[in-house]
Amino acid sequence: MTIDASHDHPLASSPATNKSILRRAAVHGIMILLSVLSIFPIYWMIATSLRPENETFSTTLWPANPTLDNYVFVLTRIPMLEMLVNTTTVAAATAALQVVTGLFAAYALVRWRMRLAGIVHGLIALSWLVPFQVTMIPNYVLASRLGLLDTLTGLVVPNAAHAFAILLLYHAMRSFPTEILEAARIDGAKSWKILWQIVTPNMGAPIASLSIIAFISAWNEYFWPLLLSRKPENSVVQIGLQMFMTQEGNLWGPLMAAAALASLPILIIYLVLQRHVIESFMKSGIR
Repeated sequence: MTIDASHDHPLASSPATNKSILRRAAVHGIMILLSVLSIFPIYWMIATSLRPENETFSTTLWPANPTLDNYVFVLTRIPMLEMLVNTTTVAAATAALQVVTGLFAAYALVRWRMRLAGIVHGLIALSWLVPFQVTMIPNYVLASRLGLLDTLTGLVVPNAAHAFAILLLYHAMRSFPTEILEAARIDGAKSWKILWQIVTPNMGAPIASLSIIAFISAWNEYFWPLLLSRKPENSVVQIGLQMFMTQEGNLWGPLMAAAALASLPILIIYLVLQRHVIESFMKSGIR
């Protein structure tokens, strides 16, 4: 009589287990490959920024003689630090205003029963589809009449409210227990107190996600600052990057150095708030 040892041996594995292991290995392999492909452009940007001028077009993975000359050139050629401060100020103010106006609008749509609430929600959603080029000229004329040309305030005000912020917070706020709101109102709490002391502290993940998205969007804005700004010291970093792209040729080393400096604040912001973003995606996602 023969005995099949595969059923008794603790190290024996079934075909289904082998397929599961291979499947997981394939998935992890694909994820590693995609991660490398995503990170490589950032690595190449940093490597190029450290190359001397005679190695700009070298195909080696790392410069033979790394140097900081490109960073020195950027900091002396344009007011890069002032532009970084301006961009950070504009992006932070824009993100904060979009969060505040989004909270107000979302709370009004969720809490107050209005006849035309559905129509208002639909109009807000439709306004999200209007391209920036349609509103760019009217915004410019208004900013000119208000004396906001070549100012940071002029860069912030037209983007102080955004349909995406309202819709994201609206869907997140809809899942908030209405019983808690009713109990607070019975205890005498006004709408202002309910919004800021009860609702907002429990929406940390959606607010963090919106803050990062709004900050990055404002940080990457190019056309509106290009239209509104006149002096480099009153402009943003995206305009500074464009200064290294000329008809005579692109200064790739300084351009990559400036791009690396421009990317650093975004990376820091994401690393600080990444936990909140991941929690938001796991719990509710961006709807």
